[in-house]
Amino acid sequence: MGVQGTLEYLSDLLSSTKKKKKKKQTQTVALKIRMDCEGCARKVKHVLSGVKGAKSVDVDLKQQKATVTGYVEPKKVLKAAQSTKKKVELWPYVPYTMVAHPYVSQAYDKKAPPNMVRKVADTTNISETTVDDSYVQMFSDENPNACSIM
Repeated sequence: MGVQGTLEYLSDLLSSTKKKKKKKQTQTVALKIRMDCEGCARKVKHVLSGVKGAKSVDVDLKQQKATVTGYVEPKKVLKAAQSTKKKVELWPYVPYTMVAHPYVSQAYDKKAPPNMVRKVADTTNISETTVDDSYVQMFSDENPNACSIM
């Protein structure tokens, strides 16, 4: 441990005694914003660029999506986007491979981009109803009165 190593050790030791500020991490915040034209997209991009800590802003008019990357907080980005008087929500879609049951009524959305479904909590309960049970029994091998076509 030479002189350089000793100096670094002492420097780290002294700096650790001071109160350290929490370093913000780079985040990507995606928003679904209703935009009708290029003017709307320009307005949204201008407002989101003004958010403190925003490094880059990408607006996709076709998908109605705005993505902000930088040292930002999602609540502040959402609030700034709402100041444009547009309908705004956090990006609700995830790839359908990330959802256990992508075609349940809460997840499936016709307006979703290709290969995407709405993000649904895993607590959604998919249970068979009594109607489903009756169909299972109707075509069961154990049922002597089952359909003879099978």
